[in-house]
Formats: sequence, structure tokens, C-alpha cells
Amino acid sequence: MDIQIIGYIAAICTSLSFLPQALKVIKTKDTEALSLSMYSIFTFGVIMWLVYALLIWDMPMIFANTVTLTLALIIFLLKVKHTLQSASSQGN
Repeated sequence: MDIQIIGYIAAICTSLSFLPQALKVIKTKDTEALSLSMYSIFTFGVIMWLVYALLIWDMPMIFANTVTLTLALIIFLLKVKHTLQSASSQGN
């Protein structure tokens, strides 16, 4: 058995776990309950994991972190957008 299959299974499970949250945020545009600090730190961490995976050329890690980064960035950017919109509407 190719041991990388375990890495791919783990990558699929952990990466796709963000899909329901990303879809919910896109659909409802509700990010109020999400922590901007958590998503900032998490997104940076995923970027570092992706850089590491690229440096050692580990395909399951590259796959997992590319998918996770994409979904986390969607959530993060929508959270930033909604936070800025909320701050500007409170200032008026």
C-alpha cells in the first residue's frame, strides 16, 4: 500500500471540513460569530504549512493546504469585509 494514500485521505477530510463554513458564510453573508483573530492566525498558519509543503515537495500536504487556504481565505476576506462595513456604519 502506498503510504501517501493516508496523507491524501487526511488532506481530503481536513480540507473539506471548511467547505460547509465557507458555503454558509457565502450564502448568509453572516460572519458576526466568527473570530477575526482566529481566522487571521489560522490563515497565516496555513500559508506557512503550504510553504513548508512546497519546500519539501509533499503532495498530500500541498493539496490539503491549497484547498484549506482557499476556503479559509474566502471566510477570512468576507469576515474582514463585514467587519469594515460594520465599523463604517457604526461611525455614521
